[in-house]
Amino acid sequence: MVIPPPVKTQRITNFLKPYLLKMHFSNKFVSAQVIHAPTATVAASASSQEKVLREAWTQTQQSTRDVSAAAKIGKILGERLLVNDIPAVSVVYKKNQRYHGKVRAVIDSLREAGVKLL
Repeated sequence: MVIPPPVKTQRITNFLKPYLLKMHFSNKFVSAQVIHAPTATVAASASSQEKVLREAWTQTQQSTRDVSAAAKIGKILGERLLVNDIPAVSVVYKKNQRYHGKVRAVIDSLREAGVKLL
């Protein structure tokens, strides 16, 4: 007789904070994306690697990796979130990230765009 494994219920935290903001900073670029946790799909993203942004910034000789670039990426991501009807996100910090510098620039510009942080 085979005993089936017990059925595990879904964690309620997936539904309390379904949209997660993840940020990545490399030596050349800044990127941020919002992930829908229950379905593991990307709801919105913005990066300084996007062709339109990269060309505009190179023409005006702006950096694609400093704090001002991170603030612009946060502003663009906030506008895209509001277009997709996502009013609030939860921030996921990596082990070495703190609310300082580029991380702070992205989060503050998201707040200024009208997105609430949980």
